[in-house]
Amino acid sequence: MRKILFLLTAFLLITTVKAQILDPVKWKSSIEKKSNQNYLLHFDAVIEKEWHMYSQFTADGGALPIEIVFKNQSGNFKLIGKAKESKTKTTFNDVFRVNETYFVNKAHLVQEVSVSNTKLKSIEATLNYQACKDVCINLEKKFTFAIPAQEEAEIAPILDTVKVDSVAPGPEKSVSSIKLKAEKTVVSKPKEEHKKGLWKIFFLAFLGGFAALLTPCVFPMIPMTVSFFTKQSKTPAQGKRNAVIYGISIIAIYVVLGLLVTGIFGADALNALSTNVWFNIIFFLLLIVFAASFLGAFEIMLPNSWANKVDRQADKGGIVGILFMALALAIVSFSCTGPIVGTLLVESASKGGIAPIVGMLGFSSALALPFMLFAMFPSWLHSLPKSGGWLNTVKVFLGFLELALAFKFLSNADLVLQLHFLEREVFLAIWIAIFGTLAFYLFGKITMPHDSPLPHISVGRLFMGLTVLTFTIYMIPGLWGAPLKLINAFPPPVEYSESPFGVGNSETNNTTVMLPTGAKSGPHGITVFDDYDKGLAYAKSVNKPIMLDFTGFACVNCRKMENNVWSEEKIKSILKNEVVVISLFVDDKRDLPKNEQFVSKSTGESIETIGDKWTDFMITKYKTNTQPLYVLTDLKGNSLNIETPTTSYDPDVALYEKWLKTGIANYK
Repeated sequence: MRKILFLLTAFLLITTVKAQILDPVKWKSSIEKKSNQNYLLHFDAVIEKEWHMYSQFTADGGALPIEIVFKNQSGNFKLIGKAKESKTKTTFNDVFRVNETYFVNKAHLVQEVSVSNTKLKSIEATLNYQACKDVCINLEKKFTFAIPAQEEAEIAPILDTVKVDSVAPGPEKSVSSIKLKAEKTVVSKPKEEHKKGLWKIFFLAFLGGFAALLTPCVFPMIPMTVSFFTKQSKTPAQGKRNAVIYGISIIAIYVVLGLLVTGIFGADALNALSTNVWFNIIFFLLLIVFAASFLGAFEIMLPNSWANKVDRQADKGGIVGILFMALALAIVSFSCTGPIVGTLLVESASKGGIAPIVGMLGFSSALALPFMLFAMFPSWLHSLPKSGGWLNTVKVFLGFLELALAFKFLSNADLVLQLHFLEREVFLAIWIAIFGTLAFYLFGKITMPHDSPLPHISVGRLFMGLTVLTFTIYMIPGLWGAPLKLINAFPPPVEYSESPFGVGNSETNNTTVMLPTGAKSGPHGITVFDDYDKGLAYAKSVNKPIMLDFTGFACVNCRKMENNVWSEEKIKSILKNEVVVISLFVDDKRDLPKNEQFVSKSTGESIETIGDKWTDFMITKYKTNTQPLYVLTDLKGNSLNIETPTTSYDPDVALYEKWLKTGIANYK
């Protein structure tokens, strides 16, 4: 009876759930050549959180097992045994009274087949499976495995007739149009770079926390808070313990904020936001507001009622009271810390993953550490500088930095849309104006609304002013084409300017006038193609290997590689003379023609723009979406570097040169 009730309930709910959930299981597939006749068909699944999918070996009388059904098997191929499975779990089901075997999070099935028909071009299969959470859904997924040609490598994963060609793959075009051959790809560097990136975010966020500490809203709170702990605690040990709890509470509050940002947007989605036009425009406007606040136009404050309610909770004492004291600090100091926290969250969110959490950990650590240390060693308070007008100077200084950073986000949007509204010269002119004005401010020639009277400037302020003035003068030659390596990650690239060949030079009198059809002059005069087919055709005509450059208009690390590594004479010579560079921009938001748009068989996403197409190409063939990504290939699409088929951001010029020369030598 319980079985009947369970099945009836499931049946009634399935009709509503199916309308809301397309499929809690995302599939990818590939084919691997084992011998002349035998192939391994791989089915890879990612299962949504809290869902599970049943194994083909689950017990009879329970849930429905996964089943692989092959089409046109007779006379074409035969199955070698049953499909092998990855790790599963087994638990007892009280309803069906059987042990059920199922997958959680991920699943991998491998079916070996022996092909007898030498003319067979593909194998079609259908997966029937059941996914369950609170209810169960019966689903099916169709796959097509393109059998690799005999001349291809022994191991060649081909993902479901992946559409990739020059401008945009249409429904009728398949992977064979450019002879794709994917290899086992070693992608260790992106992981290493990701770790380095997280440490960089932590360090920058730590500096941001230290800067917030030196603002009028936070700095005066240090002696007040330390005095509270030392006077209210019964013993010095208790005071130190409470101060440590207070510091940990501050860290916890900001880390929770980072968790909320990651949880709301999703770790994977955050990275995609970095090239989203609306994301960049919104945060340009947000940073302008933050900058205006720091410069003294107004104060961004949370409602006073929030602070009053928290203060009443803090009066209760104990660990809970200390936690609310930390929360009160966060609320009261928001007018100073809010813009810094907002900027850090924006910057770290664009990196994706756990970057917002790491950023808030760094920021809060710098903010909390002084409160803990001065409470543990109260005598240090005598060494603290007195509060005064210098605190507002710090705040104004941060306002100018916020203003400069805001235009980086506007530049990203302009680059992605290729509007040429904020070209390199205009961007640099804005920065020169901002930092030039900051230098005048530090020299005391300009005052802001909340500044104290300044009869003279300190030696430290003079040195800071000289540093900012030097930086301003350094940027001026950039208006005439200077590379500006110190800040190359921020302004648009040299070729995205009014004078891409430098002031006084034009395309008509430049040596790059004799460009191949479909090519353009790229960084440092290197000839590049942004169309795969045209680049491939040219490479065949000159019999040179291809370097695929997966890049982005708003990719900071791409610009660093181009300005710091490609600019080296030995690298530039190789890229100009020994390879054909094809730059594929993954954030190109221009729409593909309607007849060339499709749904990716590897990710299930709609491919609607040129950038979508190149992103799908990169994920499908090289199993990563890291930018920059460099691949040296022959004229059939085969990677030339066997041990390290791809390389990513690495400022080591010698290592990059070795990688290039190894691939070119293998081609020859």
